Order: sequence, then C-alpha cells, then structure tokens
Amino acid sequence: MNDTDKRVQILGPGCAKCAKLAENARKAVAELGISAQVEKISDINVITGFGVMLTPALVIDGEIKAVGKVPSTEEIKKLLT
Repeated sequence: MNDTDKRVQILGPGCAKCAKLAENARKAVAELGISAQVEKISDINVITGFGVMLTPALVIDGEIKAVGKVPSTEEIKKLLT
C-alpha cells in the first residue's frame, strides 16, 4: 500500500449484510478506478476498538462512515471522493 491508497475497512462478523457491504465497497473502488485496499475485519475486539456496536460498519481512512446499514455502491463512491 502506498501513500495515495485509500483504506476501506468493512467491520462485521461475516453476516450477509457484511458480505454485501464488502461487495459494494469493492465495486465502488473498481468503478472509480482508484487505488484502495479493501479489508474485511471480523475480529470483535478490533470492531469494538472502533467504538462500533452495530454491524456492518464502513470505515474509510480510519473514519467511520456508516454503521448498521449497507450503503449502495453509489453512496460509497461519494464517500470515497
């Protein structure tokens, strides 16, 4: 990962909503053609370390952008730009 890469993290235990959020995030990154690392985090200690108590959650560059919902690909693209 270099300095221009965005870091996109999906926080969740692995439920269907978490999988959908990860899919939407990967699609948004691909459609924007940006350099980004998409990471799925299922460790509950890491998730609660973010202060997140409701999953799934979307974190971009260390900042929580969505909790307890699955933003669409279009919504994620707006958050990434």
